[in-house]
Amino acid sequence: MRALCWAGADAVEVRRVPDPELRNAQDMIVRVRRSTTCGADLPLLGGRVPEASTGEVLGREFLGEVVEVGPEVRRHRVADRVVVGAAVACGACWFCRQGLLACCDNGTSGVTAEPEWGQPSAGGFGRPARLGGFAGGHAEFVRVPYADVGAFAVPESVSDDRAVFAADAAPAGWYGAELGEVAPGDVVAVWGAGAVGQLTAGAAVARGADRVIVVDDRDDRLRMVARHAGVEALNHRYVDVLAELRERSGGRGPDVCVDASGMPAEPSRWPLTEADGGTALREAVHACRKGGVVVVLDARPGVVDRFPLGALADKGLAVRAARRRGATAIPELLARMDRDELVTEHLATHRMPLERGADGYALFRDRADGCVRVVFTP
Repeated sequence: MRALCWAGADAVEVRRVPDPELRNAQDMIVRVRRSTTCGADLPLLGGRVPEASTGEVLGREFLGEVVEVGPEVRRHRVADRVVVGAAVACGACWFCRQGLLACCDNGTSGVTAEPEWGQPSAGGFGRPARLGGFAGGHAEFVRVPYADVGAFAVPESVSDDRAVFAADAAPAGWYGAELGEVAPGDVVAVWGAGAVGQLTAGAAVARGADRVIVVDDRDDRLRMVARHAGVEALNHRYVDVLAELRERSGGRGPDVCVDASGMPAEPSRWPLTEADGGTALREAVHACRKGGVVVVLDARPGVVDRFPLGALADKGLAVRAARRRGATAIPELLARMDRDELVTEHLATHRMPLERGADGYALFRDRADGCVRVVFTP
């Protein structure tokens, strides 16, 4: 089959790779109909993940049609249209039983180490095999382990272009609002107007926030989130963000501040230790009201220096962080999509065949031509 593979720093290419096969009784094989770029791909794309190997198939977020199921798969049948969560979870370990599917102990394709994180991470699609990942969704077919846990039938009325964002972007954005415990009357600030930031803003509105303000340096993205989520927008190139946020929150600062800024676009700014990175996170800590909540929805592979620990402690802030939500929210999000309460297809600013994967990732990396997400069709 054809698949979009990592070919070295800042290089991807379509290659012929073996078709996937069922390996376990809980597996199924999906024919991909849509897949999309993701901010978590950027460290790998930029050559900043040393565990990556040439030829590994990319793609965290995808949707497709079931073509084969293992003997223990109960929830899915051949020809079902499904969206698959980006994290691979067994559904049975201690973490899964607590609802923390993205922290699963068993959902990996092999041994993981990752000593810089203290514990191994859960497996996921489109991640390097040596980090416990599985072949990704930028391909004609994908093997989906633990299919009954991580794959979900898409309602007939929901288009592919809408539903594909239920794989990871929408769960991540809605988890940002959930981690922040956004409540009616809150003032919420979100740094980053990419797909996850826009969906976080929409989730905050849905939870009853009184004001939601999105901070970015891209006017095109700010116009998009203002139009589709009905929120306020600040371009930090033109205003004093801290002063504006205090002015718009009764002088206190926002109740909840979410860093959804992700990775910088420029490859030269992707060191594993970002001595000058973390600008949005530092600003969020300083902006947040005393006793408020700072949420980090991040995809950085290393560490960020100059964290304002003193401000965090003196202001009594709570900090909560997550890379991905896991699949627990996907059924609710699909139901919201079915009711037109969650609209995401506008985030697919560019649509391309898989053969143009290199062009698509260049647009996505550089945020060129108004690109928010590129959706591929194999």
